[in-house]
Amino acid sequence: MANNLKSTVRLTHRNPKRPIKGLPASVELADDATVEDAKILIARQAGVKDFNRIGLYDAVSKETLKNRKARVRDEAGVAKTAELVVKDLGPQIAWRTVYLVEYFGPILFHLLIPLIRPYIYVVAPFAYKDEIETPLTRVQWLLFGLFHLHYLKREYETAFVHKFSANTMPARNIVRNSAFYWLIGGLLCALDVYAPNSLAARDALSPLDCVGLALYAAGEAGNWAVHRHLASLRRPGGTERAIPNCVGSSLVTSPNYMFEVVAWTGVILISRSWTVVVFICAGTYFMRAWSRDKERALRNAFGDRYKKKRYTMLPGLI
Repeated sequence: MANNLKSTVRLTHRNPKRPIKGLPASVELADDATVEDAKILIARQAGVKDFNRIGLYDAVSKETLKNRKARVRDEAGVAKTAELVVKDLGPQIAWRTVYLVEYFGPILFHLLIPLIRPYIYVVAPFAYKDEIETPLTRVQWLLFGLFHLHYLKREYETAFVHKFSANTMPARNIVRNSAFYWLIGGLLCALDVYAPNSLAARDALSPLDCVGLALYAAGEAGNWAVHRHLASLRRPGGTERAIPNCVGSSLVTSPNYMFEVVAWTGVILISRSWTVVVFICAGTYFMRAWSRDKERALRNAFGDRYKKKRYTMLPGLI
């Protein structure tokens, strides 16, 4: 039976200097209305075509209401003040599209640089005059495969495995988000790894390369297993949280990040490239913050039912 109980919630602008034209002073929300329901209703009444543009905030804490499936009446600030703070977030883009675009950059550059190699390494600042007669070595071809395997796996997971708690993000952020992968993981790493004088420009595999290959395989397999497990914890279209119980979860909060670092450590050992070191160090900086946010969220959501982790990403370090 549908819930016919309704309550009036006042609406105020988060940014009075850039108000939403047509925003009503208040809306009538059903007792069981979710944050997403409220966005849809507000967008309809304000004449905003894409409800994902509507950002809702707690009137007391000023924090965004992230869980789109949470009931509005269960939000503490809303219950206390009967008020929602509203902001137009601007044009939106689906999170799934964002990740597909991000990971396409490295795939593109790690294809492009080997193809145009005879034409770029014979000019400044490279100026390797014999480049046309210097083909990629076996180790460079191995790295070519490892880079593509990693990012094709990422594209597959984005398209078919991951379940996103948020529908969209501001479209303007895609350039910032993609720059890290396109410019560092893609262009910079490819230019160094496939260069004629690269430390990867060798044919024989050393014991260190074999160790790197083993780390890469273990890291990618572990990362894949964790991503599959995390996806299984959420229903399609759901935003619910659950306590992870998979390989590595007894050690750290985010074992997927741990295995990511393991895999890239393997690439570092094989490539000996400073660019790969820069890439994974920068990535670790971001993953460190995300893993700590996840630990905080799990503690808040499950309290004593959740076994708190001392390390959120790398055992003994982070």
